[in-house]
Amino acid sequence: MNFDQILSAIGGFGRYQKILYIWICLPQVLLAFHMLVSIFTGATPPHQCREGSSPAAGNQSLYSATLNFSLSNSSCFSQDVVLLGNGTQRVPCGDGWVYSRETFESTIVTEWDLVCSKAVFNNIGSSIYMFGLLVGSVVFGAMADRYGRRFVLLLSLALQTVFGVTVAFAPNFPVYVILRFVVGTTISGVIINAFVLGTEWTCTKRRMLAGIITDYAYGLGYMLLAGVAYLIRDWRKLQLAISAPGFLLSFYIWVLPHSARWLLANNRREEAIALLRKAALLTCTPGVDDSEVYCSLSHSAVDLVRTPQMRKRSLILFYVWFVNVLVYYGLSLGVSRLGTDLYLTQFVFGLVEIPARSLVLVVLPFSRRLTQSGFLAIGGLACLLMLAVPAGKMETC
Repeated sequence: MNFDQILSAIGGFGRYQKILYIWICLPQVLLAFHMLVSIFTGATPPHQCREGSSPAAGNQSLYSATLNFSLSNSSCFSQDVVLLGNGTQRVPCGDGWVYSRETFESTIVTEWDLVCSKAVFNNIGSSIYMFGLLVGSVVFGAMADRYGRRFVLLLSLALQTVFGVTVAFAPNFPVYVILRFVVGTTISGVIINAFVLGTEWTCTKRRMLAGIITDYAYGLGYMLLAGVAYLIRDWRKLQLAISAPGFLLSFYIWVLPHSARWLLANNRREEAIALLRKAALLTCTPGVDDSEVYCSLSHSAVDLVRTPQMRKRSLILFYVWFVNVLVYYGLSLGVSRLGTDLYLTQFVFGLVEIPARSLVLVVLPFSRRLTQSGFLAIGGLACLLMLAVPAGKMETC
């Protein structure tokens, strides 16, 4: 019997797999927190030049009730002008900025004055964080093949929690960016290995359902983040609030199993059989006969491009993922520029993922190719139609 036949024989998606998916889904909520928290911690409130007579001092600017803040009057220049030949020139802010505290008590922008000429550093920080995801996928993906899904998943969760908490105490922006980069690498370590560990324990008939279950948990985290950020308006406290719960997952050391498929692929047959028997016991199905189990073949990333057919499919999927991630996070991380209530918009963006995932469950069994093509076409059309929305329309709604 091959591994998929064994999984079907012991229930396919029985009690053992359902319990496993509970453990896999919990970190997905924290992943959504870390992926999207920069919407709030890196937000740029309305700001004006701090005049020399302002009582506010220090780099952390305070809200002044005497200033009429609005998105339209965020300024990089002082009210002063200097004569320059036959004309005048506005003077850049020399004493820093005053920020509105109507929405945020503090963000990394208000703390380190990442506005005007320094605004680009905020974008660079976000890019470095996303680069961390790329590095993490390569590093932790390779490590998982060598040391196992369980070990790398536990390691990623531990590093994510420790470095996520440390971000809240970053003394300056460069240190903040470095710490966020490390957190980004761990995100990939958790996503890849949690997904693979879950699907490797699930029979082919239920694998689509199992894969989408984790996405529901991510959408839940998306919505919960809006509530947490609404209650905590200081960026350091918010970063601490989304990271510290990771310590509660320490019990995973005792409950998270190895991948039996990975054990077989690495000639650890006895350990794999012991896990399969445990799964059979929990699902009340017959045990596993040692003589019926044979080791799985080992594969590498090279197999994705070894044959012409696999090369074609792999390149198509690489491109699809590139486009999908570019659009998804481009929209998700840009909600602060929609001109509506940031917290409500964040919640709605998370809420819409629930029916979207459910729709996939309905249509995907009919045709994966047509479903994929249809969703890409609809998404692309919607992005193009955005160009028809008049500028400033959202602010007037």
